[in-house]
Amino acid sequence: MESQKKLSLREKIDMILRQLQGNWGFLIGAILLAYMNTICNAVIPQIISVTVDSVLGTREPDLPGFFQALLPLDRLRADPGSALWAAAGAVVLAAAVRGICIYGMRINLAKGSEGFVKKLRDSLYSRIQHLSFDWHTAHATGDIIQRCTSDVEVIRTFVCNQLIEVLRTLFLVALYIGIMLSMNWRLALVTLAFFPVTGVASWIFYGKISSRFRVADEAEGELTTCAQENLTGVRVVRAFGRERFEIDRFAQKNDRFSQLWVELGKVLSVYWASGVLLVCLQIMAVIVAGAAAAVNGEITLGEFQAFVIYNSAMAWPVRALGRVLSEMSKAGVSMDRVGYILNSPEESDRPGAQSVTLCGDIVFDHVTFSYEGQQVLRDVSFTIPWGSTFAILGGTGSGKSTLVHLLDRLYDLGEGQGSITIGGVDIRDVRREDLRRQIGLVLQEPFLFSQTIRENIAAARPGADQDELRRCARIACVDEAIADLPQGYETVVGERGVTLSGGQKQRVAIARMLLQNAPIMVFDDSLSAVDAETDAKIRAALKERTAQATVILISHRVNTLMQADRILVLDNGRAADLGTHAELIARPGVYREIYSIQMSSDDRALVEEGGDA
Repeated sequence: MESQKKLSLREKIDMILRQLQGNWGFLIGAILLAYMNTICNAVIPQIISVTVDSVLGTREPDLPGFFQALLPLDRLRADPGSALWAAAGAVVLAAAVRGICIYGMRINLAKGSEGFVKKLRDSLYSRIQHLSFDWHTAHATGDIIQRCTSDVEVIRTFVCNQLIEVLRTLFLVALYIGIMLSMNWRLALVTLAFFPVTGVASWIFYGKISSRFRVADEAEGELTTCAQENLTGVRVVRAFGRERFEIDRFAQKNDRFSQLWVELGKVLSVYWASGVLLVCLQIMAVIVAGAAAAVNGEITLGEFQAFVIYNSAMAWPVRALGRVLSEMSKAGVSMDRVGYILNSPEESDRPGAQSVTLCGDIVFDHVTFSYEGQQVLRDVSFTIPWGSTFAILGGTGSGKSTLVHLLDRLYDLGEGQGSITIGGVDIRDVRREDLRRQIGLVLQEPFLFSQTIRENIAAARPGADQDELRRCARIACVDEAIADLPQGYETVVGERGVTLSGGQKQRVAIARMLLQNAPIMVFDDSLSAVDAETDAKIRAALKERTAQATVILISHRVNTLMQADRILVLDNGRAADLGTHAELIARPGVYREIYSIQMSSDDRALVEEGGDA
């Protein structure tokens, strides 16, 4: 994954706010219920204080007039036993209200957080679907998956749990400190004296944790990529006996990932150990100072008990703010990684791009193209007459597939790199969606989904009936092979079609493209995995089916291309020759050399038989 800039705080907030749209009500409800829970919790120490000082003791309660009127102080003092039961009942009532608030808060948090994370996942998936082809080729699949799963979960936990806890803690601190200051401001200052120490310690560790977590998160992406590549390439691993190599490779990345988390755990251990020490010192300081104040008559026994409860109840949530800072560092890294995808530019059309029905000659005019600094095509010009069969021959790395990728606008030509037109219309002036819908493409390594064969073929046109689907399969010479499978067309293929042979996958992909019924059909070395006899049969059937379409055949095999109307020979990114099979074979050049090497007498007889079919 290429390097990426960190998002600013404003950019992170904007990203979160966009994804929270539609879920604000749940989160606000959760916050309000959390505040009510905190208020109920603050009432309990006051109940204890009043009971000790004013019911069991003789001190007049310092309560607001409304509560003073509700408190039957004389009756309670006359019957201390009933007073204790009344105090216990008040505590139970406050606890019951707290329970209701916590229940409502959790329900709202669940709805709000799941709504938030669903929208975030949808946004990521939608963005990924519209990112350019070269963006995908430049990024590892495993790392993308990790950003859409682990990083999304880190963000959800922070925004919908820890951030809510921060707001609750800030409210709790403000409420408790206000109550404590009203009771005894000197003792309250003892508690407040520890806050700056906790804050500075948390900030120091925040900086240390953030950089370490970024490295650990990226290592997790590498680990996921390693596992994903091994699982999707399981045939290659088995075929070449690379099990031990792959195990060692995974173990190496896993060891590094584990070591990074051990190092991160060491930093966190120091942080939490020092935090426990600070909390214990704070509680002890309040107990010592409060006991001294109670002995000197500065506060009552009930106030001292309430003070200790408030301080203990506040110490750990305040300490938890430091934990949130450490989690914030993780969330910040995850927001950078997720934001990188959300902010990556989507494929876009030129202003004024139109929906055009493609019809006419395809013209490559002085096309030059470079990829990652390496020039792939060099001033290539040729014309494909509409309705003809056009072939492209060339060795590996000659630029054959690049021509197709440019035609389908998987890559775009820049200024000064030439142009590609269809019927005189520059393809950059056509909406990508319309262009690709009218260009059928079968690649050398076709991709099949983990679905039934019927669903894979029907992906090109979901509404097609079974008869039309089977007709396309027969043209692709795969209908009989499918019929021999246990469930026929309802057979579920493995991931990426792994349960089918290479030739079967290519033929299923050809059937899928034929069902698309596009006016331009491109076969990018898509018969490389079938035998010569099947190749000849498929080409003969295609010739009849595609009579009204422009067909582009790309291959390194002469017998696949020689029946084409015209053949373009590419050599090292340049158009080395152009003509019919007869013209090219009649003159010295790359084509005749390849023909002489590839073709035997038996091959020629088979080609002629297939060509006459």
